[in-house]
Amino acid sequence: MNTTAEGRTAIRESRFGHLTVGAIMETHVQSATKDIKAEMLASYMMEGFGSVPIVDSDNKLVGIVSEFDLLAALRKGKKLEDVTAGDILTESPVSVTKDTDMMTLVDVLQNNHLIRVPVLDNVGKLIGIVARRDLLRGYLQSSGC
Repeated sequence: MNTTAEGRTAIRESRFGHLTVGAIMETHVQSATKDIKAEMLASYMMEGFGSVPIVDSDNKLVGIVSEFDLLAALRKGKKLEDVTAGDILTESPVSVTKDTDMMTLVDVLQNNHLIRVPVLDNVGKLIGIVARRDLLRGYLQSSGC
């Protein structure tokens, strides 16, 4: 076994490795629907939300709008007050469940170059969001730092 594999195994077997997304996720999520104006999403992002999950009337995830998506619209010369979430959202975003383990979450975030991902229940409804900082906080708290 190489050092990397040994390290991953040690982390999986640690207190941190036994945590799941449900233990570290944020449950108070600012979400929106497809018809919301991008300008409003930008204001949400100024309040600390780096991306906003877009849901349907049943709270099922249909997409996500990130700061990157807003910047892309501006780059195309669009005014955010003229654009809706439905115009610029990323469909079928990467997501996890509350039962996802920490090392899988690390892989999801790293492999997809993401800062945060929505957390869904078993029928695709939005129940939370988890960010890299939540994961790092969970690590520090579980290791007694």
